[in-house]
Order: sequence, then structure tokens, then C-alpha cells
Amino acid sequence: MTTVLTPASPLTAADRCDRCGAQAYLRVVLTSGGELLFCAHHGRKFEPELKKIAAEIQDETDRLNAPSTASDEEH
Repeated sequence: MTTVLTPASPLTAADRCDRCGAQAYLRVVLTSGGELLFCAHHGRKFEPELKKIAAEIQDETDRLNAPSTASDEEH
């Protein structure tokens, strides 16, 4: 997926995939002016088609591999 650094606000847990409702990690700004949100799975699945219609792609899938900030010992 092509990462575009944009001034768009970061995606949050409230942003949901337009395909399945999971947390969104990709925002696709369309050349037509709209936007779509996708989870990492559907972003990868639709990547070839999205690249054809996207003006910008905000890819935050790297957050999936970031270390957790919560301690495993906290209960």
C-alpha cells in the first residue's frame, strides 16, 4: 500500500472499515472527493483497485505492529 503523509487527522478506534466494521487503519481519499475507510485486511485486498481511484491514501497499518503501551502485569 502506498503511504501518503497528509495533514488529515489520525484514525481512531471510532473510525470503522466501510466493508466489515472493524477498526479502520486506512483512509482513502477518492479523486471524486469522497473518502473510504478500510481495515488492514480489506485495504490489502482492494489495494490494486484503490490505487486506481485514490487521490491520497493514509496508511496507518504500521500501528498494528507497534509495541503495546499497557503492561501485561496490570490487572
